[in-house]
Amino acid sequence: MSTHGTTVLMYHRVGDAGNDWEARYAIGAQAFRSHMGALAEAGLRAVSADALCAALGGGPALSDGAFVLTFDDGFRGVREHALPVLQELGWPFTVFLVSGLIGGMDVWTRASNPDRRTFPLLGADEIREMQRCGVSFHSHTQSHASLPTLNDLELERELVQSRAALESLLEREVSYLAYPFGHLDERVVSAARKAGYRAAFSTQPGFNRRDVDRFRIRRIDVYGTDTPAMLLRKIRFGTNDGRASTLLRYYAGRVRARLSPGAR
Repeated sequence: MSTHGTTVLMYHRVGDAGNDWEARYAIGAQAFRSHMGALAEAGLRAVSADALCAALGGGPALSDGAFVLTFDDGFRGVREHALPVLQELGWPFTVFLVSGLIGGMDVWTRASNPDRRTFPLLGADEIREMQRCGVSFHSHTQSHASLPTLNDLELERELVQSRAALESLLEREVSYLAYPFGHLDERVVSAARKAGYRAAFSTQPGFNRRDVDRFRIRRIDVYGTDTPAMLLRKIRFGTNDGRASTLLRYYAGRVRARLSPGAR
């Protein structure tokens, strides 16, 4: 792995946003293409979640510039808008599916979206078609519930039944989990291990080095309002804040630290 570690990018819906709330979770098709173009031009390249987990487990190291590309929820727009771009680049990516809502809508967002709008999720045939194109799919639970709020039986059901349903659909092992809303605690982590997952992805930003907890893999949240320059800064610093002002404060702090009387 690189000195800093590997970043994992987390996107959600690819498509137009109708309000400010949606703009955090949805990126327009052309903006997504610009993001990927900027990454390629900067010499970065996507590698698979399997490659990352193998490296974290002591397998072949990932080169500098490697990153992992993930999409939460399984929106249909990923197939319509992201897949063609990523096929052109030859980049692998992973989609985390809500197994109980395949072919449905993102109903868990209705209470949060000011316009109460929902969007279509991938259907079974679309998922199988994407899998044939090399896309990997893993679990985002059965219903997108906040896992720490569930009792033990409900928690087991969300994790075990989702994995079983997806393995039946995909006819392959489902090894990874993405925690809905990024909500987790020790009980949730223990249940994920018991359910047979080999790793799980959080929403905590940062770099992934070999000492990272395999059930708390870090991801950088990519917003629909991020410019390509902001995205590159997020990757460089392993942060969710890609604003130039944040970068300036970072360097100013380093300068102050070097100039302070106690610095060596």
